[in-house]
Amino acid sequence: MDKCIFDRLKAITEEEKALLDKDGIIDWSLYMQEMGSTINAQKLLSAGKLITVRPHTRFVHFPEHTHDYVEVVYMCEGETEHIVNGHNLVLKKGELLFLSQNATHEVCRAEEADIAVNFIVLPDFFTGILAEMGEVETPLRRFLVDCLCGDHFGPGYLHFEISGIRPLQNLVENLLVILMDDVPNRRRLSQMTMSLLFLQLVGYTEMLRNDVQEDVAVLKALQYIETSYNTCSLETLAARLHYSEPWLSREIKNKTGKNFTQLVQEKRLSQAAFLLKHTDRNVADISVAVGYENVSYFHRLFAAHYGRSPRSFRLQERTLF
Repeated sequence: MDKCIFDRLKAITEEEKALLDKDGIIDWSLYMQEMGSTINAQKLLSAGKLITVRPHTRFVHFPEHTHDYVEVVYMCEGETEHIVNGHNLVLKKGELLFLSQNATHEVCRAEEADIAVNFIVLPDFFTGILAEMGEVETPLRRFLVDCLCGDHFGPGYLHFEISGIRPLQNLVENLLVILMDDVPNRRRLSQMTMSLLFLQLVGYTEMLRNDVQEDVAVLKALQYIETSYNTCSLETLAARLHYSEPWLSREIKNKTGKNFTQLVQEKRLSQAAFLLKHTDRNVADISVAVGYENVSYFHRLFAAHYGRSPRSFRLQERTLF
C-alpha cells in the first residue's frame, strides 16, 4: 500500500483518542440518528454521495448492529474478528468482507496495529455494476441483487480470502485513493473501479468463505458451473458434494431463484456470446465448446435468450465494438 495513504490510515483519530480517554464508551450519536441498533448512512455519508470510506474505529468492541447501507471492510494490516449473522470470522491482511443491509454485525476490539477501512455504500451505487456483471448467476451477483432489492436469499455477507492477489489489492487501493483524495470525477471513477473489482473477484470464487452448510453447497455449485459449464451435471455435482440430488436441487432453487439447468444454460450462453464477440471461431465450434453438441438446439436457445441468431449477434456486436 502507498505509504502516504497507510500513514493517514494508521494515525489515531479524534474519536479513537476519546475512546481511549473514556475506557471504550462509544458515542452512538456519531453513528445513529435515534436509539436502536441500526447504523445510519446519513451519519456517515455527505448529502448526495453514494459512497465514502473511513478508517475502522479501533480500541472498542462494537456490539451487534445492522446498517441501512452496504459495508465493505478491507483489512490493510493486522486482523479483526467479526461475528456476522452469528458466525465468527477473522478478517486478515488483504482480505475483503462484504456486508448487506440485512446482516447482523458485531466487531471485536481492534488494537493500534489492526488497520482496516470501511467503505460505506448506498445500494444505488451498485446499479450500474450489476449491469456490467451480466446475467450469469454468481455469489457476487446474487449479493448485489439482494442488496438492491432488500431480499434475504443469500447469507448476507461474503468473505474473500484474497490476500496476496496483487491485481485485487491494487484495485482496492486505487479505490481508497479516489475516495480519500476526492479526485475529480470521483463518483464515476469509483464506480468503474468497483466494477473492475467485482469482475475480477468473480474469478476468485474458490477464495470465498462461508460457514453455513446450505450456502456452502450453493456456492460450490456456482463455482462448479463457472469452471465446468460445458460438461457439468447435477448428478455429478451431488455425488462430488455427497448430497442427494433432490436436496441440492431445492437448495440451489431456494438460494438463487433459478434451477440448476437454468444456471448452466445462462453460463453457456454467456460464454458463447463472449466467444462470438471476441473470437473468429465458427458458430458450430462455439456451440460444442460451450456444451451443446446439437448445433440447431444451440441456435434456438441462443435466439430465444438474446433475440438474435448467433451470426446476427456477432455482426451487431462487432459493429458496436
